[in-house]
Amino acid sequence: MAKVTLRNLAAHKIRLVLTAVAVILGVAFVAGTLIFTDTMNKQFDDVFGKIGKNIAVDVRAKKVVDVDDDGAAAEPVPASVLQAVRGIDGVRDPVGNVNGYAAVVGRDGKIIGTEQQGPPQLGTSWNTAGDFDLASGRAPKGPAEVVVDAETAKKGRYGIGDTVKVITTGPPRPMKIVGLVDTGNMMGTTITAFDTPTAQRLLLKPGYYSDIEMGADGIGEAELRDRVARVLPPNMEAVTGAEMRADTKSDVAAIMGFFRTFLLVFALISIFVGAFIIFNTFSMLVAQRTRELALLRAIGAGRPQVTRAVIGEAVAVGVVGSTVGLAAGAGLAALLQTQMGDAGSSGLVFTARPVIWSYAVGIIVTVVSAYFPARRAAKIPPIAAMRDDVAMPQRSLRIRIALGTLLTLVGAGLIGLGLGGGGGNPAVPVGIGAFLVFIGITMLAPVISVPVVKVLGAPAAGLMGAPGRMARQNALRNPRRTAATAAALMIGLALITAVNVMGASMRASVDAQVDQQFGADYLIEPTGAGGVGPEVVAKIAAAPGVEKASPYYTANAKIDGKRAAYVSGDPAALAQGTRLKMVSGGTALGRDGMMVDEETAESQKWTLGGTVPVQFTDGRTQPLRIAGIYAKNDTLGPKVISQTAYLAHTAKPAIASVIVDTRSADTATRTALEGTLKDYPNLKVTDQDALKKDARKQVDGFVTFLTILLVMSVIIAAVGVVNTLALSVIERTREIGLLRAIGISRRQLRRMIRAESIVIAIFGALLGIGLGVAFGAALQQALKDDGLSELAIPVGTLAAYLVVAAVIGVLAALWPAWRAGRMDVLKAISTE
Repeated sequence: MAKVTLRNLAAHKIRLVLTAVAVILGVAFVAGTLIFTDTMNKQFDDVFGKIGKNIAVDVRAKKVVDVDDDGAAAEPVPASVLQAVRGIDGVRDPVGNVNGYAAVVGRDGKIIGTEQQGPPQLGTSWNTAGDFDLASGRAPKGPAEVVVDAETAKKGRYGIGDTVKVITTGPPRPMKIVGLVDTGNMMGTTITAFDTPTAQRLLLKPGYYSDIEMGADGIGEAELRDRVARVLPPNMEAVTGAEMRADTKSDVAAIMGFFRTFLLVFALISIFVGAFIIFNTFSMLVAQRTRELALLRAIGAGRPQVTRAVIGEAVAVGVVGSTVGLAAGAGLAALLQTQMGDAGSSGLVFTARPVIWSYAVGIIVTVVSAYFPARRAAKIPPIAAMRDDVAMPQRSLRIRIALGTLLTLVGAGLIGLGLGGGGGNPAVPVGIGAFLVFIGITMLAPVISVPVVKVLGAPAAGLMGAPGRMARQNALRNPRRTAATAAALMIGLALITAVNVMGASMRASVDAQVDQQFGADYLIEPTGAGGVGPEVVAKIAAAPGVEKASPYYTANAKIDGKRAAYVSGDPAALAQGTRLKMVSGGTALGRDGMMVDEETAESQKWTLGGTVPVQFTDGRTQPLRIAGIYAKNDTLGPKVISQTAYLAHTAKPAIASVIVDTRSADTATRTALEGTLKDYPNLKVTDQDALKKDARKQVDGFVTFLTILLVMSVIIAAVGVVNTLALSVIERTREIGLLRAIGISRRQLRRMIRAESIVIAIFGALLGIGLGVAFGAALQQALKDDGLSELAIPVGTLAAYLVVAAVIGVLAALWPAWRAGRMDVLKAISTE
């Protein structure tokens, strides 16, 4: 049977190549994701292998609140700790580090490097025993000197001796470049280094360090850590260098793990779609070779042998598709790497994992998809070889209809349970329900296709005459095949539609939120991670036309024992700027007050006048009284803490934005504000329209990104339409020959095949768009209380997708139609 398998592969090269394309595209996504993340992990390992390699012990503040780097995540280490550490036996070269945000302004007045969602812009104190070596120049001395990394200097066309503007949280400062450091591959991170006193003044506060690092002199890291820990105050801790590096690597590993999972989800979607194509292709190949397989049975081949022959073909297709997909995945990884800017400057890293998973996924998916057609092939009776009208046995649709109906009803029930507020996270039952409905509709697609295709094919039948009627009949001839072909397109378009419905709803929700909750005239926001300095607030307040400028702080704490985010600032300004609606109490917070929204008060059983223990990032706990309860406000969030309490427990307050009230929000006032901030390229003036525009831009970018990832599944579906039509043309060779013999022209024949393709594509698109709208609406309702308050259906976009589906149908039919039109009439008629 091995010879039979090889002969069949050689005889059906074109058909199997088309099948392999679906495997190639799916495997390419898997391989590309794994190669890309392996490459990025290797780069991170190289970076962290350089950072802190000589550190034996690091002293830092205990992380009371597990937070992201929000500028106030940890307390600084006082200089007295450095003095105490120096007297410990075994400590070598202890030094205090200062870290924070600093950026260099280019000659064009813009910050060098990506300001938002890009690599970090790190300001630090210069340490001669640190992680970086001077490439040229010398170390900084005094408040007017700075060292920058060579790549940043190159981008800004700066050199040693040039004066640059450096931005931290305060005003931009002209400083002289006295040295350049070679950071190696730091993934695009910019480095700006000052001498220690300057770094303390600009990035932290005088007399304090972000951490203290030291080497070991003749003892192990663990023993030195224990010695150092004995002299530390209660809010400080000592960790070994190995622990410090492991913590940093674990944070990055978590990010890369999420990114890998995120991309692999889309890879699995593509593979799932490809499985439909493979199943469809092998079903048609087996059906076309029914008589051949029956002859094998007649001359003595057993059922297992026939099954193995077909499975052998699937294995061959899987191996070829996986091999080519692995190579294509390397190309995809290289493309992804080019989008990482400086972070993607090194070559790709190849490990065994992408190879193993590529072949495992490609071969297993192909074999599983071909298994059921192979089983049907083995059931062909030997006597069938003697008949001219032999056909593959078809199971009744009754079991399929019953199971599909059950899954659809159960899925709809779960969606209803989630939307009805059955407790917990409503998105979970809605998501599971949507998946079950998806599978149920896919199983019911053969039944749905009959009436729908009749309606969709009616215009073609009316406008094109006989070719149109035959096209509709061809689509109706085998509902299973039509449904399987359309289902592949349905899956991709359903997901794309759901993403677009969610995106449109997010845009509409943000617009409604800004209209309802943005009461300030302007908002001054930073474009990077540095926040806004207090000096800037004073300048804004003094600008012409400005009545009040109020800082808005964001931070984290343990509130009643649980990690929570909160905001702080002038409560009256916050209330006015967010159009806050008080339910009870007031906004007078004083020194120890706190406001919460009514949902939080109800869930935590907090009452007006009660007290709640709050542990701040400095480790100290202060009881705060509930001074006010307000209606839910997405802009403000669930908790507002007294500005006095926040400042008392924060060493380096981080102003997230500035709320500005003016006498008249006119062009003159805005011009005055922009003029005041002209030397601050890291700050921007935002009004209500700009807030909406920025939010829409972010949502559009995210929706576009997801849509691009999902387009792979649509491409695979388009390949499936080509495959089905091509095999259908081969299957109907004799029929086409007879049509040509009785007078149908090549042009009419091609029009018939194109019409059939368009009908199938539009059927799949209608199913997908309908399901996508339903899923998107269900998810919006499930997330209604989480800020997604408005449902919006992007009708224009969905209409465009329907047109795209029709175009896919036209393009998919080009080669099969061309092939059908070139058939020799006499040879076609004589085909058995």
